[in-house]
Amino acid sequence: MQTTSKTSPFLERNLGNVLIITFLAIIYAPVLLFWYDGWLNKSINIEHEYFSHAIIGFPYAAYIIFRRNCGKWQKLGNTIHPLGGFLLALGLAFYITGTRELVSLSFPIVIAGIMVWLKGIPGLKLNWFPWLLIFLGTPNSVPYLITPYTLPLQKFIAWVAWVLLQLLGVSTRVDEIYLYVNDIPVEVAPYCAGLKMLFTSLYVTLLLLDWTGNLQNKRRVITLLTSAITIRVTANIIRSTLLPQWFLVDQKAQLRDERVPWVAVSIKIPMEALGSLKDMEPMAKSLGQEVQKTLEKQVFIVK
Repeated sequence: MQTTSKTSPFLERNLGNVLIITFLAIIYAPVLLFWYDGWLNKSINIEHEYFSHAIIGFPYAAYIIFRRNCGKWQKLGNTIHPLGGFLLALGLAFYITGTRELVSLSFPIVIAGIMVWLKGIPGLKLNWFPWLLIFLGTPNSVPYLITPYTLPLQKFIAWVAWVLLQLLGVSTRVDEIYLYVNDIPVEVAPYCAGLKMLFTSLYVTLLLLDWTGNLQNKRRVITLLTSAITIRVTANIIRSTLLPQWFLVDQKAQLRDERVPWVAVSIKIPMEALGSLKDMEPMAKSLGQEVQKTLEKQVFIVK
């Protein structure tokens, strides 16, 4: 009886808010399950993979909202703001369309609407960072929209890799974002992999800044975000430098009738280093040959 008397007044005062949150939890549970299944099992598309950092970002955002900021949230006044109603209506309108893009975008919009509806603008200011994590983790088409703007960076990576290969004595030529080894093009810094890792690096950097309490330190924020970008670009340069060398190793092996498919080089190298896996080397070569034959049929022109 004592528990009931304490709970009932709370429900009476917040019944509308509880119903709204419960309703939204029900309609977005299938969406979140769909997203997580796509991230964990890679069952949707490459576009969806860009936002796999939300696997850790969404739970962390929930932790901030419901644990860290819970006390501060309760101290805020219950001020209903018209903007909250507008955002809720807009988000639900997007959801009802059934279009994947709009349904996805409706999620952060509705979250912002709930915050503003329940606590006004101060509620959104309190939880701006977890909302940002939710927004940046919501799948959308932004990566494809910014693809044309990544070409200058890809060209820069290609030219730097070409210079390094020349210094290493590897005969190559560069054209746009491609390096050519014996007139066979090797793609440099594909935007799908490069952008995904860049997004993930920046996202994780934001998480670490908040976790260590440095999110308000502008100098450290700028330094770490810049470092994340630099590391990713450097990693792409190293990758673009090594790939043509591996390809050249395969061609030289073919001339000696010691074919070691370039797709198996990454398998073969650690096997030779470990030694105990030496018996698996023939299997790695066989697997590499099968994969390379398939790639040649689909990508390369076999003369």
